[in-house]
Amino acid sequence: MIGFLRGTVHAFGSDYLLLDVNNVGYRINYYHPDTLAKGKEVTIYTYQNVREDEISLFGFVSLEEYDLFVKLISVKGLGPKTASNILAVASVDSIIEAIENGDVSFMNRMPGVGKKTASQIILDLKGKLVETGNKVVDESLSEVSEALKALGYRNSEISAVLKKLDKDGSVNDKIRKALSLLAK
Repeated sequence: MIGFLRGTVHAFGSDYLLLDVNNVGYRINYYHPDTLAKGKEVTIYTYQNVREDEISLFGFVSLEEYDLFVKLISVKGLGPKTASNILAVASVDSIIEAIENGDVSFMNRMPGVGKKTASQIILDLKGKLVETGNKVVDESLSEVSEALKALGYRNSEISAVLKKLDKDGSVNDKIRKALSLLAK
């Protein structure tokens, strides 16, 4: 599997990118043409999709976007093109927030997603995306998250607050700060 490609943008369209990597051109399904300029060197995280009649690459600007894509295609009835289209029109954070809050209408507004698929996405992924959205790397932040969950706060609220906390200080200080932010 190809994890990422680093090369020069040869050409691009609204849904693809031709990337020159050491004089080999890769065609990547890519839905962020606003981030590209011809001749610019870029790193694209890739997902290789293998089907009976096609092998294709899907490209992403960040690992967070790639991780969410992989979670989305794990949902029954949601393929890589639809998952890419979802990521093309909404940010990773807004998608995660909608899923964690059970916002079927938001997911239903995504291209190629009907009410049944929107409900399935929420059913399958709710509670599984908070780590993807905020990349908890500090063990103490994980403890703060668990404490806030025990107090009854939702994952989306916890995710927003964890981003605002300093990495320094004790767990108790971080919990106090988180509670004061949640109270506002």
